Amino acid sequence: MKIDWAALGSVFGVSLVVTVALVGLFTLGIVGLSKRERATAQGGSAALAVSGAYACFALCAAAVGYGIYLIVA
Repeated sequence: MKIDWAALGSVFGVSLVVTVALVGLFTLGIVGLSKRERATAQGGSAALAVSGAYACFALCAAAVGYGIYLIVA
């Protein structure tokens, strides 16, 4: 049995980068929602933060859906 170490390293690197990017995107969504709560408590509007948070969550859902599509197809 021969292991292709270059391919294994490539898969590991791509997986690491995508995982960190997805977690960072989800974190930005959480931060956007917390800005909404802070602005509401102060009597302001945080429409931009909320729409940015929803966009981050939509991108996360799209990435997960694409990953499932790649596995199933």
